[in-house]
Amino acid sequence: MIFKRLFCLMFLTITLPVLVFGQEIHLSESQRGIDFVFEGKVLLTYQTAIADVPEGVDSKFRKSGFIHPLASLSGQELTRIQPPDHYHHYGIWGPWTRTLVEGREVDFWNLGEGQGRVDFDHLISKKEHAEYAEIIVRQNHVDLLAPKGAQVAIEEDLGIRVWNTQGNRYAVDYTTQISTPLSSPVVLDAYRYGGGIGFRATARWGTANSHILTSEGKDRKSADGSFAKWVMVYGESDDPSGQSGILFLSHPKNRAHPEPMRVWPEDFYDGKENVFIEFCPIRHKAWEILPGKSNVLKYRMIVFDGNLSPEEAEDFWNEFARY
Repeated sequence: MIFKRLFCLMFLTITLPVLVFGQEIHLSESQRGIDFVFEGKVLLTYQTAIADVPEGVDSKFRKSGFIHPLASLSGQELTRIQPPDHYHHYGIWGPWTRTLVEGREVDFWNLGEGQGRVDFDHLISKKEHAEYAEIIVRQNHVDLLAPKGAQVAIEEDLGIRVWNTQGNRYAVDYTTQISTPLSSPVVLDAYRYGGGIGFRATARWGTANSHILTSEGKDRKSADGSFAKWVMVYGESDDPSGQSGILFLSHPKNRAHPEPMRVWPEDFYDGKENVFIEFCPIRHKAWEILPGKSNVLKYRMIVFDGNLSPEEAEDFWNEFARY
């Protein structure tokens, strides 16, 4: 397999197997957001517009700045937003939860609390390359409790790069750089939810028809709170193989790597529509975000139809970990 060295977002270098030339990913902007398109099909959308909520749901749960839908190459939609059990869940996203801002506790995750929120602010750049398409966007963590009115407590520059396809798979790089514009540190307190990269799966998946496997051999019964280099989430689909999924990779330079995880137990919600996983770098230890200092987390997703073996998952992680 041929490999080429490419420069990566935020001056971080990575490599990826060069995928099939000619099968390029293109960007298309709409009123909803920015689509990554392959052969006329939308693989994923980064939503720039505020997503409305169902009738009767508190408007606090309206939100922008997330990935949904994300689909496999055969068109299997793997993400979900605004499930009735957690209206603040938005596909693939990563707000921080128990956060200390100027001594106040601000929750950017649980939108219904009205303490904080994270939304798309503006498009920094976009690029179509022979081997990938990429956007970099600014997302603002807004503190709604500030004495003088709402203020930005954390600035996040999020890079989303979708690589050309290879067979029944494609790769998505998700690189987040956070900093605070405030004059005092922001503390991301230790908690089982927050930041990193979170995934709320399709409503189709539940305990009976989906699976979770980590790099350390943990399954859904034992993965919660454990540490992993990668985690694979897969389940029943309408692909001819009968199965689709996502492999999530954490870069070794990430904070707290191998990263602690939050994985919902099998018995949540009677085993139905209950698949949620997250790499959570603050699960066991708080993180102080100092003024003037940028902090980077890098993840990669391998989206696939059919089977992906643990050996292949390890190979993907080794390649991602090289730089």
